Amino acid sequence: MFNFKEILSVSLILFSVIDIIGNVPIILELRKKAGHVQSEKATLVSGIIMVMFLLLGESILNLFGLDIGSFAIAGAIVMFLLGMEMILGITLFKEDPNAVNTASIVPLAFPLIAGAGTMTTLISLKAEYQTPNILVGIFVNLALVYLVLKTSGWLERKIGNGGFMILRKVFGIILLAISIKLFKTNFVL
Repeated sequence: MFNFKEILSVSLILFSVIDIIGNVPIILELRKKAGHVQSEKATLVSGIIMVMFLLLGESILNLFGLDIGSFAIAGAIVMFLLGMEMILGITLFKEDPNAVNTASIVPLAFPLIAGAGTMTTLISLKAEYQTPNILVGIFVNLALVYLVLKTSGWLERKIGNGGFMILRKVFGIILLAISIKLFKTNFVL
């Protein structure tokens, strides 16, 4: 039932899309503006959004007459653009700067952690991987998200801005490669 290779692949893909390490500067800025970010609440809400979309996303697509393959291609394009953002240091997807008073939920849990890129990726992954392996990958990432949220100040001191930039670019390249693979797998002439 559980496939370690699939779990590892899903975990790495979600880690790249969520980009929790690359988002530490944003998390630190939210902490400064809001005073406190509830790590447990943000992780829990993110997890609920991801699991619900994994389980119900296909039904939602069916309401609109879409198949998983088409959504996987759309997801591959979004993942490609996210990878380009990470590598080039540009911003294509804008966040709402006015949503600070509920920083643990908006914008941290949604859309920063469990945003459009993550949800699109989950549906795209469903076209390629088994659901139990995706669920394990989600929980692995939630554990990492919680750990990073709890230790963001310490990470800032240890890794520094240069280290975060390198990690972001490495995961951006991985994300680009994954998006191209998803596109090739689901593209039918």
